[in-house]
Amino acid sequence: MLKITDLKVNYGGIEAVKGITFEVPEKSIVTLIGANGAGKSTTLRAISGLVKPGQGNIEFLGEEITGKTPEAIVKRGITLVPEGRKIFPDLTVCENLKIGAYLRKDKLDDDINWVYDLFPRLRERSWQMGGTLSGGEQQMLAVGRALMSRPKVMMMDEPSLGLAPIVVRGIFDIIREINKQGITILLIEQNANMALQTADIGYVMETGRITLTGSGKDLLVNDAVKAAYLGA
Repeated sequence: MLKITDLKVNYGGIEAVKGITFEVPEKSIVTLIGANGAGKSTTLRAISGLVKPGQGNIEFLGEEITGKTPEAIVKRGITLVPEGRKIFPDLTVCENLKIGAYLRKDKLDDDINWVYDLFPRLRERSWQMGGTLSGGEQQMLAVGRALMSRPKVMMMDEPSLGLAPIVVRGIFDIIREINKQGITILLIEQNANMALQTADIGYVMETGRITLTGSGKDLLVNDAVKAAYLGA
């Protein structure tokens, strides 16, 4: 569904991504794990059009999308839940959700209700300002806002960052549920254990390169992965 070939990205004067190749099959959950600075977030930013690759190809459903604008990429069905959530604090929950559908011209009621069914807490706080929500609720809102574009692929950058363990488990339950409803997930996550438990396929990134590939289950028991990322 999404194919990245020999991708190189210079970011802040540094070659952050050094010729990586990987694929994201349709309706799968794929995770990129690695230390801070490995190039994971830069990879997502390149796919979403926020930074321009220096080399390589990005294909989505057989179409080259390398270097296209973020708006064009969202229109094609790829959306990003950014690190740090980046909700609009001075807008209500409902207004934040509607912003996620800014490219759409059709009615939004059914999709807003779908998001509220996924996240009942957001329904309860529909008219509350986004900035007054808890961290977990803001993450729910960021995911819900991304869903409002009706994506085929949802990319998620560190969805568990700064959240309590019980909230993290809830977020991963929602990731699985969204995937069951047919949305492909590309996930970056510092919590490598949760990410690999959830993912069909995992890629390990180190200093801009992919160094290991396998199923989530296989990487969970890989000695090098256990030593570097799982605290074992």
